[in-house]
Amino acid sequence: MEPRKKGGDLPRSPFLLCLVFALCVHLQTASAGECPADGRTWVPFGDKCYHFVHGEEDKIKSYVFEAALSHCKGFGLLTIQSAEENDFVMRYSPEVWKGNVNIWLGMKYDTDDDSMKWSDNKSVRFTNWEYSPSPPDLPLGDICVALHSSSGRWENVSCQDDVENGVVCEAPQTAEQPRPKPSPLVSALVILSVVAIVGVSAVIWFLHQRHSFGSTMITAFEYHPPFRVLDSDQSCLVEAEETDSVP
Repeated sequence: MEPRKKGGDLPRSPFLLCLVFALCVHLQTASAGECPADGRTWVPFGDKCYHFVHGEEDKIKSYVFEAALSHCKGFGLLTIQSAEENDFVMRYSPEVWKGNVNIWLGMKYDTDDDSMKWSDNKSVRFTNWEYSPSPPDLPLGDICVALHSSSGRWENVSCQDDVENGVVCEAPQTAEQPRPKPSPLVSALVILSVVAIVGVSAVIWFLHQRHSFGSTMITAFEYHPPFRVLDSDQSCLVEAEETDSVP
């Protein structure tokens, strides 16, 4: 005979199904970061995506600052906001280019504010200079910055006269293709579905518990016949009485 299952075992499946359903809905509605889908190779890191511009194979390309900006039209030229981001660019560069590369940064000297500014007009908070950020032999309005892929250090260069062989474009994740928010109607239907599943599971559990309780009561009042004396015992008693009656 198989052992009887406990009363709480049966409704586990509906409750488990409810939890799995809610989890799937949460995963489907949660937004995740995406890189631009424009046919180019984008590498995600942190909350941004990076496109390392490839030149022709085994040939070094050279770009002035304006040419670097044109390669990233619609996006932004590389900006570095932390040491971790700086290390990422330095580590990934050998995957794209052979040898050491000087990469244009989207930074330029702002003569109006008398300070270095990123091309998106944000202030420069993190720096990794090779030496003084303002060499005296460059006019202030012609100061740009390049990153050395071998060391990760930054150097001031001329925006108009110097040419560099590395260009990296960047874009914020999900900025180009944000996921649509779920409609209120869909959210309401999901909530009602979860509530319905919980309600059905509770009813099944209640009915199962009631059935188990009824079976237990019937078992407790099962009919047991009175104790019967075996025939052999009766024979022994008769013989004993006959023996006692003999004079």
